[in-house]
Amino acid sequence: MATTGQPKRQGQQQQQQQQQNKTTEKRKPVFVKVDQLKPGTKGHTLVAKVLSSNMVLQKGRAASRNLRQTRIAECLVGDETGTVLFTARNEQVDLMKPDDTVILRNAKIDMFKGSMRLAVDKWGRIEVTDPANFVVKEDNNLSLVEYELVSVLENDEIAET
Repeated sequence: MATTGQPKRQGQQQQQQQQQNKTTEKRKPVFVKVDQLKPGTKGHTLVAKVLSSNMVLQKGRAASRNLRQTRIAECLVGDETGTVLFTARNEQVDLMKPDDTVILRNAKIDMFKGSMRLAVDKWGRIEVTDPANFVVKEDNNLSLVEYELVSVLENDEIAET
């Protein structure tokens, strides 16, 4: 009788081990192309070349300890499908140098004055990587497309108006 309980216990231990392995496994990143980006989406991972970087805001003094310096740069990044403006903040500005290739992890799309801007917040990461071997399609700038927020009314609401 004692022998039947032992395999059962081993089976439970194996199940627990498998469950632990499932929770610690990381998802493989799904790389997207620039032309697949849509307004209001997040969690994008993409490889892009930095075409240009323009400082748009620089506040604060670097010499002062209790006043942090705020820097914001608009960087045009792209791949073989198109380009989009990337908003680099603070330390990110130093990573986004023209002609560098970067991997943007967990990037999101912010809307600014009706157009898309790519951004990486504290939950994402920017990595400078080896130069990519693609030619950037510069005539498809997604940030030049203007979007308009449209409220969709339900059938009942339309009848009331």
